[in-house]
Amino acid sequence: MKVLILALALAVSTAASAQPDTLSIMGVGDVMLGTNYPSERYLPPGGQNMMAKAAALLQSADVAFVNLEGTILDEGGKAKQCNDPSKCYVFRMPEAYGQYLQECGVDCASLANNHSGDMGSSGRIKTQEVLGGLNIHYAGHTNCPTAVWTQDSITYGLAAFSPNNGTLRITDIAGAQAIVSELDSLCDVVIVSFHGGAEGPDHLHVTRQTEKYYGENRGNVHKFSHAVVDAGADIVFGHGPHIVRAMEIYNGRLIAYSLGNFCTYARFNLTGKRGNAPVLEVRVNAQGEFLEGQVHSFLQQGEGGPFEDPQGRAYAEMQRLTEADFPEGSGITFEAGGLFRASE
Repeated sequence: MKVLILALALAVSTAASAQPDTLSIMGVGDVMLGTNYPSERYLPPGGQNMMAKAAALLQSADVAFVNLEGTILDEGGKAKQCNDPSKCYVFRMPEAYGQYLQECGVDCASLANNHSGDMGSSGRIKTQEVLGGLNIHYAGHTNCPTAVWTQDSITYGLAAFSPNNGTLRITDIAGAQAIVSELDSLCDVVIVSFHGGAEGPDHLHVTRQTEKYYGENRGNVHKFSHAVVDAGADIVFGHGPHIVRAMEIYNGRLIAYSLGNFCTYARFNLTGKRGNAPVLEVRVNAQGEFLEGQVHSFLQQGEGGPFEDPQGRAYAEMQRLTEADFPEGSGITFEAGGLFRASE
């Protein structure tokens, strides 16, 4: 019996020691690699991978996350109808473009956003099929609300929310907490994504109130983020406003209120602040506790596609907004080179 107990203890100790001390989780905002709807003229020249200049960085992460802004489908699907055609954008990425995500080291994706239903049920189904075939984990649709996977002895969980039909609702905070709490019971590290908040440079700030845009309730992103951290989320990646927003450390966990546009081709306005395209690296321990972070500044111009920004504009903007939106203290100390740490 003593031998058996010793063997079990040794096995548990070995498994625990096999877990890495520091995990690198990278997150980016909206990704739409080009659309063949309504015309193939919205595809990049030669069908090139518009994320290629960020590939090496993303591949270096233990886990890389994106918000997939649109559907993956070669043809067909039922395009969504819009009340105002001048403000209607429908995204249908060719199925071969899914391979680009895998080549760039993407491990998981949010499908909870206002473009995930652009091509109806067939678009949702094919998107899930393509990602699943590439071993890219996904979450956020009502039929696939969460994802759980294990790599390098760490079990990860992903949940994704938005205000849109067919997705987990950011406005149902109690429901979100129940989902996150369940993930927390199963996983070492829980990542929560939300698509929320009003859009554009007129809505840079975290208001701590319910935000509405074009009459739609886009959620109270501050209240939502705190609630899911209370329920067990370790990292919260926000997106949706098409510009970057502030960050905050709450209860030892990092919240990024918007990562903006990252790799969006042809159909997005990328002028000014809309062109900031950060890769947010969050370093945590095996229990998901924040250790340190780094904003890798990229920029999009013209038709789109991120490239490194030596001026570090995304980092500077996120620092400025953090200091403006949390004058009482964000829990973050900013350093040179895009680095930031928890305040003492």
